[in-house]
Amino acid sequence: MAATAAPAALARQGKSANDKIQFATIGIGGMGTGDTETAVKTPGTKLVGVCDVYQGRLTRAREVWGAELFTTRDYREVLQRKDVDAVLIATPDHWHAAMAIDALEAGKDVYVQKPMVQRWQDGHKVIEAAKRPGRIVQVGSQRVSSVVYAKAREIFRSGALGELNMVEAWWDRNSALGAWQYSIPQDANPATVDWDRFLGAAPRRPFEPVRLFRWRNYQDYGTGVAGDLFVHLFSGMHFVTGAIGPERVFGSGGLRFWKDGRDVPDILLGLYDYPKTSAHPAFNLALRVNFVNGAGESSGFKFTGSDAVMTIGNGVSLTKLPPERDPGTSAGNFDAATQRLIMAEHLRKYPPVKQTAASLTAFGEERWLAPRGYSDEADHHANFFEAVRTRKPVVEDAVFGLRAAAPALLTNESYHAGKTVSWDAEKMQVKG
Repeated sequence: MAATAAPAALARQGKSANDKIQFATIGIGGMGTGDTETAVKTPGTKLVGVCDVYQGRLTRAREVWGAELFTTRDYREVLQRKDVDAVLIATPDHWHAAMAIDALEAGKDVYVQKPMVQRWQDGHKVIEAAKRPGRIVQVGSQRVSSVVYAKAREIFRSGALGELNMVEAWWDRNSALGAWQYSIPQDANPATVDWDRFLGAAPRRPFEPVRLFRWRNYQDYGTGVAGDLFVHLFSGMHFVTGAIGPERVFGSGGLRFWKDGRDVPDILLGLYDYPKTSAHPAFNLALRVNFVNGAGESSGFKFTGSDAVMTIGNGVSLTKLPPERDPGTSAGNFDAATQRLIMAEHLRKYPPVKQTAASLTAFGEERWLAPRGYSDEADHHANFFEAVRTRKPVVEDAVFGLRAAAPALLTNESYHAGKTVSWDAEKMQVKG
């Protein structure tokens, strides 16, 4: 394989549009495989290496992408290669910060899966590392690249909702795979799995393959439903509204159904207070993730304003609210004479209005759908590789990534501590 220069050097040399950006994937499980499949379809890219602690995944990578593919269990060997311009990091959450920082220090550009960090404090370390001249960091919450969310942001900024009061969002799943009951290979043993490398800075434990292949179930390696799914909701909502974070966080829930040894809840509710900023009025956010509702998988948003309601799912809909003309009365519990007086005054203020076809359709619903076959993941990766090539900013940098991840991680803290957590979204740190 012909070696290429590091990305910063490419920018100085004026790398042509015909040259390929060579990348490697660190963590080639379900998410890493999906990211890699999307990345290799992005024009002007080439996969040159993969890293994983399980040998079977390295074997599979060569089956899919060619026997010449470089494979290793040690991600540092990927970072040492001069033919790697950028890396995709899709490992368990507890490795995200360390690997991203090491990659940036090695001169590689970084696409790191959400949540960007397992601990919000480590987000500041990633932000500092990303400030090095010529470095690119994209966080993998693809909704910020979606044409659907771009349309929602356009509607929000137009003022069509009036004054925003409340945002609700949810993500419900009712399947074993949706609840992280991933398959465990029969050949998983200390010879095929680099157990110590998987554990990294996590507490020492004897070999237990379920903790590797179902790592999201455990606080030692993952961030629970909040880090897996809440962070998507935060990133989408922040993109639409321009919000940077709440000032108060409260989480509640429990482990109701998937009592399989996991130590994270399968139902989680979050309540958040967003203060007024130049981008939006003060509003409340309510999030829900439910793995046991029995109704399949669905997710979406509902933005309630003074003049309209906007929902986001497969598309965007805007339902305008008619002005209140007749609020009604509560005169029925008064004596007859008082009732007559109240009703007479009410009719003077709110005379009957004859409804017409025009008045019935004036406050209808408008809908926008993404093109058939559209993929926001493809757009998100395209944005990253375009930034690698041109050195232009990405749509979801490390600061945005921390501001989306932190409230999700604080929801976990609140849930386990049983108390509200105060957050300084501007400084990105817990108050007190």
